[in-house]
Parts: sequence; C-alpha cells; structure tokens
Amino acid sequence: RDVVLTIHWRGGQHSELRVRKPRTGEHGCATTEDALAVMRSMAGRWSDEHIAASLNRMGLPTGQGKTWTAHRVASVRRVRGIHAYRSAEKDGEWLTMAEAAKTLGVTHHAIRRLIKSGALPAIQVVPGAPHQIRAEDLALEPVKAAVARKGRPCRVVDEHTLPMFTDT
Repeated sequence: RDVVLTIHWRGGQHSELRVRKPRTGEHGCATTEDALAVMRSMAGRWSDEHIAASLNRMGLPTGQGKTWTAHRVASVRRVRGIHAYRSAEKDGEWLTMAEAAKTLGVTHHAIRRLIKSGALPAIQVVPGAPHQIRAEDLALEPVKAAVARKGRPCRVVDEHTLPMFTDT
C-alpha cells in the first residue's frame, strides 16, 4: 500500500522515501473529520440549512475549500451515510431560539440575552451550533420574570437614592 522511491546517489549511497498510496476513491478534496463530526452530532436534530450555517460560522470549508450550503451538506450526508434531520423526532421537547421567541412573544435578541445571562438554560451540540432550548424551561421563574419586564428596564427602586434630575 506504499509507493517507494529509491534515490541512488553518485557516491554510492541510497535514500528511500515511502509515501502511502491512496485507496480507491480517496482523493485530496475530502471533507475534514472536524466537519464530519459536526454533521454527525447535528444531523438528527438540525436541518441541513442549520448545519451549513454552523459549519460556515466555525470556518470549516468543504473538501474543495468552498462554503457550505444545504445542498452540499445533504450530498456529504448521503455519501457518508449520516442520517437526516427528522422533525417528527423533536416531539416539541426541544425548541430553536426562533420557536422559543415565538412561544414567549419576545424577540430573538431577548432569548439570546436570557441564555447569556443564564436565566434560560440552553445547549449547543458543538460550539457555534444553534442553541437548543427545552420547552419546559420556558416556564422557569427567572424566564417568566424577564418576560414580564418586557419593554421596561430592570431597575431596582430604592427610596434612598437621590434623583439625578430634580423636578423644576
């Protein structure tokens, strides 16, 4: 399985160089193992569009150095035997940020702030992947309190604090 190159030098010395011979169908334009690992971990829960966006955010190019599209992800999945997104398996247990925002009646930015502050637990399959939010976590008390404050800043009213501007 090796290609052996033997160099005969003028002084009578010999050097040998061994290079692994590629297997049938193997070429230099293959998808990296990192990209395949991301695809395998996200495949059952996320659509090809989400996977492509995550791979692009992570800076992982295709085997040919291009950016990912849903079509390219689907093609690699078919060739590598990676199962596809099955929305029926979600059962409403896990929500995307968009679904959580729609359920709570807030913006995507509000959901992102809740996740960043730790009020709303969320997981990522891999860093850079979309957040997954458990539907039952939307009923947590810190989340309800944050949604109730919608449109109003989170200020603590203290009677001992002097006003910055006096009423004239």
